[in-house]
Amino acid sequence: MTRPATRKAPTREERKARTRQELIDAAERLFLRDGFHATSVDAVADEAGYTKGAVYSNYAAKEELFLALYARRVDRAVAEMERRLRKGDPAAGIAELAAEALVRRDADDGWIAVFFEFWAHALRNPEVRERFRVQHARFLEPLVAASARALAQRGLEPADEPRKLATAWNAMALGLMLERLTQPDVVDRGLAERMMALAFRDGGP
Repeated sequence: MTRPATRKAPTREERKARTRQELIDAAERLFLRDGFHATSVDAVADEAGYTKGAVYSNYAAKEELFLALYARRVDRAVAEMERRLRKGDPAAGIAELAAEALVRRDADDGWIAVFFEFWAHALRNPEVRERFRVQHARFLEPLVAASARALAQRGLEPADEPRKLATAWNAMALGLMLERLTQPDVVDRGLAERMMALAFRDGGP
């Protein structure tokens, strides 16, 4: 009779990684529900089932928790954008992604709100602002590459370098997402696609 395999005990690094994951998960739930400033480190610890000391042994401050959460969301977003933009018409792909972002509800609305809240907070802290900028720039990379391909396919002379164009188009999408929270009757699903079509038709803003 074959004995069942003995489950190997997790290593110290594996336990630490699990703790960090659970803390980020808890922080995400609270940030999305209550906002960045209204969420305390104590609340995150309680939500995750750890002590406040466990939080501070992994993250030096609440800002560190948010930046870790943002990095995780950027990882997922970049992977999804690269998958979606790899084939077909990159301009159409960018427009579709922007349109989809405008019609999301519930948890995504919570993320939009806390994202802009933290952005404003980061502007007053140079170190946090730089780390936020790095993650934000990383999010733009697939859009920069897709924008360059889209303009080349159309034989358009870009009004500016692809990174600046991608930044401008992303700023438009972010602005529309924010406006949708207060003007859902104005910011319809097709608005982002129509604006994107104008941008690519003319070679950029």
